Order: sequence, then structure tokens, then C-alpha cells
Amino acid sequence: MTTDRVPTLIVEDEPEARKTLRDYLEEAPWIDVVGECADGRDAVATIDRLTPRFVILDVRLPELTGLEVLERIHHQPDVVFSTAYDQYAVAAFELGALDYLVKPFGRQRFRRMLERVRRRLSSPPEGPSAPERARVTLADAPLRRLFARRGDRIVPIPVADILRIQARGDYAEVHAPGGPFLLHVSLSELSERLDAGRFVQVHRSHIVNLDSLRLLRPHDDERRLVIVLTNGEEIVASRAASEILRKQVR
Repeated sequence: MTTDRVPTLIVEDEPEARKTLRDYLEEAPWIDVVGECADGRDAVATIDRLTPRFVILDVRLPELTGLEVLERIHHQPDVVFSTAYDQYAVAAFELGALDYLVKPFGRQRFRRMLERVRRRLSSPPEGPSAPERARVTLADAPLRRLFARRGDRIVPIPVADILRIQARGDYAEVHAPGGPFLLHVSLSELSERLDAGRFVQVHRSHIVNLDSLRLLRPHDDERRLVIVLTNGEEIVASRAASEILRKQVR
């Protein structure tokens, strides 16, 4: 293997899918496939033993999921996820991977992924590695930071800096300095991982950081409150959330 080739590991439990990945990777002379794994436990051992620079990692695997693999490995490869339909894999892409491939994907989509990976590998790494980001994402404690994609960059967002979060369909739009940032994760998924003492869902489409609250005032119907944030933005809270907020300020 020449020094300019990238040691690459395929982690995929379906034999036909592994064959497809091998065939597609043969088009990239800068890739050197150093091994294959069909389950999560073998993947953990093989990644730490072979220390590949790049891993194509299925999300749903026997023994351990792809996300659990990232939690357990010591080596820090760059990762691309592959998935048939698992929505959380898309969130994992935002929070911990260079790209994700939704099965069935074609040769053209695979080529675009490889170009993104090649650009990333040819430049100095920016921010935490995929396993480090995944550990932050999957830890039991409330999230301390999020990670959003800006082009080919991963941008860290300290949770303490977030003003509010708004639902955008199945995605969450995070409003913070330098934003807004669109994360491929639902508002409800994100709400479960935030500090409940700081972040309050004031409407089905809005979460507010109480530290960014400037004042509360009655809405026209007097049962709902208008939340005024430190940046001047205003959000009308639901009646239920308004009652909770009233109790907190008594």
C-alpha cells in the first residue's frame, strides 16, 4: 500500500451490500480496503486493531448498532453512515459523521460522497472526530453542545448559547450566534436530550432557553404569554406553557 492511499474499513452485515461497496470503492485508486466486518462487536475490535482512516458504517448491525460502535472504539476514524430508513442515522450524520448514504444508493451518489470525504481527508481536521461527537450526542447527561454542518465543515454549537429552537418539518432549526443552523433531528428528539431546567417547550414548534428570556407579557387573550428574548424576538407561548411559566416566575 502506498502512503497516499487511505486505509478503509467496510462495516455492513448484508453480503450483497458489502459487495456493492467493494465494487464502488474500486473506482477510487486512493482508497485501500483493509477489511470488512459484518457485526458491531467485530467492528469495534477491527477498527481498534487496524486503525483505518475511513470507515463506512452501517447503522443497523447485529450485536451492536453503528452508533454503539462509535461509543466503544478508541481509534478515531472519519465515518460515513449507511442506512435503509433509520431516521436517527440522519441525526447522527449531523452530530457525528462526514456523510450518510440512504439505501438503496447509486454509483453517482457514492461518488459524491467520496469527493466530500477526499476533500475532508486532504485538509486538517476541524473540530472533534466522529466518535467524540457521537459520544457527546449519545451520553445520558443533557447535551452540552450540538454539531451542525456548514458546507464541508462541522460547526460546534454550545448549548448555553442557544436562544431558541424551532421545528422545521422533521428538522430542528437552532437559533444561536452564527446561525440559524438546521439539524436533521426532530424537535421532540432534541427536547429529550436538553436540560429541562433551562430549556422549555413553549409551543409545539418552539423550545426556548430560559436564560435568553428578557421579559414576559400578556397576549391579547390574556391566557397566553408573549415571550420576549434578549435579541428582541417574540414567541407566543401555548396556554399550557404559559401556566408553567407563570408558576416559575411567582
